[in-house]
Amino acid sequence: MPLYAIIGTDKPDSLADRLAVRAAHLARIQALVDAGRLVLAGPFPAIDHVDPGPAGFTGSLIVAEFADLAAAQAWASEDPYSKDGIFTDVVVKPFRHVLP
Repeated sequence: MPLYAIIGTDKPDSLADRLAVRAAHLARIQALVDAGRLVLAGPFPAIDHVDPGPAGFTGSLIVAEFADLAAAQAWASEDPYSKDGIFTDVVVKPFRHVLP
């Protein structure tokens, strides 16, 4: 199955809203893990630190297998971070894993 990168950009000052729907977001990602389709996922800290604290995050990256671009876009549009307005923009692109 082909890979797709999903890149979501957070609205400003989104930390409280992000935390409120994080469990639902992670449950959807766990479903990708359970299906063996997730390559990687994680947020972009707003500052250069593993735990940005109240600075929060500026967005997220998910790389996973989907049947096609339309399926990846549909999955991204149903993510709680998209549906609840944490993401102001979501870009979905085909991704080619080369290394490692």
